[in-house]
Amino acid sequence: MGLSIGIVGLPNVGKSTLFNALLKKQIADASNYHFCTIAPNKGVVEVPDERIRVLAKMSKSEKVVPAVVEFVDIAGLVKGASKGEGLGNQFLANIREVDAICHVVRFFKDAKIAHIYTDIEPANDAELINTELIMADLQTLEKKDAPKSKASKEDLILWEAIEILKEELYKGKLAINVDLNNEQLNIVKQLCLLTMKPIIYVANISEEQILNFDICHKDFPYEPVIPICAKMEEELSILNDEEQKEYLEQAGLSEPGLNRLIKLAYKTLGLISFLTTRKNETRAWTVLQGASAIEAAGIIHTDFSKNFIKAAVIEYDGFVELGGWTGAKNSGRIRFEGADYIVKEGDVIEFKVGC
Repeated sequence: MGLSIGIVGLPNVGKSTLFNALLKKQIADASNYHFCTIAPNKGVVEVPDERIRVLAKMSKSEKVVPAVVEFVDIAGLVKGASKGEGLGNQFLANIREVDAICHVVRFFKDAKIAHIYTDIEPANDAELINTELIMADLQTLEKKDAPKSKASKEDLILWEAIEILKEELYKGKLAINVDLNNEQLNIVKQLCLLTMKPIIYVANISEEQILNFDICHKDFPYEPVIPICAKMEEELSILNDEEQKEYLEQAGLSEPGLNRLIKLAYKTLGLISFLTTRKNETRAWTVLQGASAIEAAGIIHTDFSKNFIKAAVIEYDGFVELGGWTGAKNSGRIRFEGADYIVKEGDVIEFKVGC
């Protein structure tokens, strides 16, 4: 669907190492010097979903296609970026293009890897970047003029929202946490504010910190935060499934941290998956939460939405329990839904279309 997550943070916090692990290959330059990432690296990552493997096995599918999400590795930001310091202008422009933010914060200590501000203080580092984003948004808001006497209703709503946002942002609040009504929220989208984007905080920890992260992050004030040892994840990414399992067991983990990050990123973007399965292909299709059946059909092919008749729907667990389409049909568990049906996460769907 073209939705993306931008990986941001101070220089040398592990953004490019995390990005490399996500893509399971060395695309980004993870060198130990400031601003080693200049042009943003982009990569499409599979969303971990065991359901499509199960369905593919049941249908004897020739092809399996998972849902995906795009990650963008963006240059490191420094204090003063909102005024053009470092690669500030380029950094902020790159963030403006993504739909959500993955904010990497350094928790690990390593004397061999320079920290731009010497001390490892995760809360302060996160606040620094948030402050720069807020300052950039305030610049955007301050450039807007008050509406004239013959202003439209939309202009008046926008100005009302701008005044509320300015007051709250000057207090240090992110735009996404400002209390606006639905009309105001819809109209401020045109401003493309950086702090209106959803944020996931990634605590880049050492292997020693994995099992006591609760202690490590007790003073970190931001949510949601997900602990990941980027260095370990990068090493994991080149191992086969059996080697990964053994490595994780030794570390006391049930799954790679990247799996949790990818799933959370997908959810943060407001995405869900519906599933289709046949002999030729089993696939997880991506739609925005709240999408209708006719919109979901159009994701597969525009002709499907034009010629939509109905959708045969069954939840994933029921489909597996009944052994596939034949068992589901014989049991009477399949529902036939119309164009306005709201697709649910994990729905197994077969669309009926006309010529």
